[in-house]
Amino acid sequence: MEDGSGNGRPPATAAAWNFESNGALLGLTALSVRGVLGRVKAGMAAGGGGDGGGGGGRAVIPMGHGDPSVFPCFRTTADAVDAVAAALRSGEHNSYSSCVGLEPARRSIARYLSRDLPYELSADDVYLTSGCAQAIEIICSVLARPGANILCPRPGYLFHEARAVFNGMEVRYFDLLPESGWEVDLDGVQELADKNTVAMVIINPGNPCGNVYTSEHLAKANEVYAHLTFGQNKFVPMGVFGSVAPVLTLGSISKRWVVPGWRLGWIVTSDPNGVFQRTKVVESIQSYLDISADPATFIQGAIPQLIENTKEEFFEKTVDVLRQTADICWEKLKGISCITCPSKPEGSMFVMVKLDLSCLQGIKDDMDFCCQLAKEELVILLPGCAVGYKNWLRITFAIEPSSLEDGIDRLKSFCSRHSKPKVHRSLET
Repeated sequence: MEDGSGNGRPPATAAAWNFESNGALLGLTALSVRGVLGRVKAGMAAGGGGDGGGGGGRAVIPMGHGDPSVFPCFRTTADAVDAVAAALRSGEHNSYSSCVGLEPARRSIARYLSRDLPYELSADDVYLTSGCAQAIEIICSVLARPGANILCPRPGYLFHEARAVFNGMEVRYFDLLPESGWEVDLDGVQELADKNTVAMVIINPGNPCGNVYTSEHLAKANEVYAHLTFGQNKFVPMGVFGSVAPVLTLGSISKRWVVPGWRLGWIVTSDPNGVFQRTKVVESIQSYLDISADPATFIQGAIPQLIENTKEEFFEKTVDVLRQTADICWEKLKGISCITCPSKPEGSMFVMVKLDLSCLQGIKDDMDFCCQLAKEELVILLPGCAVGYKNWLRITFAIEPSSLEDGIDRLKSFCSRHSKPKVHRSLET
């Protein structure tokens, strides 16, 4: 394109072009965990572990991520790898998939999820997606309409908000109550909901809080972390209550099989009364999938063998390691005066802790805390602002136990170094 002067150079000003960026996308990075962690890590290379911390030569300890697959103790089972290898070698999965996903994979997932339900799911209830993130994207698009609002938990995964806002929906936040084991503030939900409320997001076991809801609480009130529970409360899927209200379950193989990079997720309709059919929600999901990218066909092809052949010992080992690291996290955090953990995590791989800034000097807020911690101690935590909870921290305990202990020790050293000096007063007589 020429600028009209005949010199072949592009126009000098942006106004001369007939396009501009999509304004709805600008600023959405601030609602993503990736974007916030990028800001936290940005000062590490420049900082070099200075400012009194002395990080030189030490390994970075990632306690703010949600991907334990990089650690040997959380490596996926050989049965899953063999299933993918067999699917590739078969030569039967090099073509495009159907838009809703391969029928054998959907049928296998339906059987797998039906084990926890009072009724049988069919392959037609399952829609395969490129991870759970795409499943959220699809549902927010399907449910969007003028004036609609969606209820999301706080603290919670802001990706829901990013996708809802992009689709023109209002997001209303209901509180999770730390003093009650992060249960839903049900009175608050009743005040928020109105005739334009199209959905309520329930994450169980909880991300970022590490809680597990009881069946009784769920009966009153996205199951990526399904079955990653190690406390007293057993996992109960929301699909159990599908006959009371239609449920869309969003899940994936990412966490239970520890393979987030394989990008295989699903949307499942738990709807024995056929509400989603009558309201054309199912038709809208299918239409969206017609114009979107599919998960890799060979991963879909591996699903039946992956689910059937994975031994229970693998899941038990993963849960045992999480139980061990949750115990380490809970016990060692007690020794840090400026941090309070309201309840011991019972599921998932995260815990939320409250930051007491009044004990610290030179720290403005949770974001500043995490940035300085990364720079000085090479420990990465997620600031609470990334999950809608300012001046809290989300800690990931799904890492090697020895690395977790080292990371919390460095966290304690950082807090001690930045703690306000104690004021000593004496009485004169």
